[in-house]
Amino acid sequence: MPARATPPFRADHVGSLLRPPELRAARADHAAGRIDDDELRRVEDAAIEDVIRMQRDVGLTDATDGEFRRASWHMDFIYQLGGISKVADANLKVQFHSAQGDVEFTPPSLHVGERLSLRHTIFGEHFAFLAEHAGGQVPKLTIPSPSMVHYRGGRASIDAAVYPDVEEFWADLVAAYAEEVRRLGELGCRYLQFDDTSLAYLNDPAQREHVREIGGDPDHQHETYIRHINEALAGRPEGMAVTTHMCRGNFRSSWVAEGGYDFVAEALFTQLDVDGFFMEWDDARSGGFEPLRFVPKGKHVVLGLVTTKRPELEDKDDLKRRIEEASKYVDADQLCLSPQCGFSSTEEGNELTIDDQIAKLRLVVETAEEVWGA
Repeated sequence: MPARATPPFRADHVGSLLRPPELRAARADHAAGRIDDDELRRVEDAAIEDVIRMQRDVGLTDATDGEFRRASWHMDFIYQLGGISKVADANLKVQFHSAQGDVEFTPPSLHVGERLSLRHTIFGEHFAFLAEHAGGQVPKLTIPSPSMVHYRGGRASIDAAVYPDVEEFWADLVAAYAEEVRRLGELGCRYLQFDDTSLAYLNDPAQREHVREIGGDPDHQHETYIRHINEALAGRPEGMAVTTHMCRGNFRSSWVAEGGYDFVAEALFTQLDVDGFFMEWDDARSGGFEPLRFVPKGKHVVLGLVTTKRPELEDKDDLKRRIEEASKYVDADQLCLSPQCGFSSTEEGNELTIDDQIAKLRLVVETAEEVWGA
């Protein structure tokens, strides 16, 4: 079975990587005013060059910057959209769960107080630096899906005086994203990923009840999100591969939602106009592979079988058996392998070491080579 020449690749990864100690220290020093912007950028640049080399050394075809210039995988992008401001909402508490117990997190929220717009190419400089240093690897950029601007607060986060009709909100948001995609294409981006936890969260009945409580339509919200993502991508440059990643929360090795992909699967696979789907299947919380029966020809699914939440290294034969199990529902040629999520969706990172991370990425590459060929 041939290796893939276009994204997603047989051995791939979601994007975020553990921050090295010197980078975390520099970010703390910058926040405290002990170093300036230029010094922080110097440390970031050096750390990103190192992590690109690491990805090359383990055998990955693509490379990200590890999201090293971000504190949060999604809010660092969203707060740069014109019309959005950061607000503190003590009532917005997110319950993360892990084997060690629950973690309650009160994240900063957002308010749409002006018409949405794209004031500059968000992460454009980040991508340009990555592309310059990626060498023979394919530079991959990850950004949050448009859905993430809406999911957390729903209609209540959108000023009714600015957008009396929520469809006007969606029209402006889609236009901003379409322009961002166009500009990234001009910078040479050929591998773009829309990260979208909402499409996985909505499989959880508790999350659908949350949507109902804030005035949404829990039965059809995933279809609304799919429609608007497609609108944002409709004019994407020729040759740009787009994937989406759907996990159930990732913060300091804990998670938010649970349940298989059954509720969204048919609409997701048959309607969402992307080239590949990164999906987590690292434990029983993620459900079975049965939803893969809806995957049409021409689409690829990246099986997130290697967990980023625990340091223990998976058994290669177990991974092969799980790939074989998934291939009962979709052709094996449409499958790829990756870790189930990022290693550091926020700058705090998950509870494993950089050596653990490297071992897991190398395991992904070795397993993919043995299953699908070099």
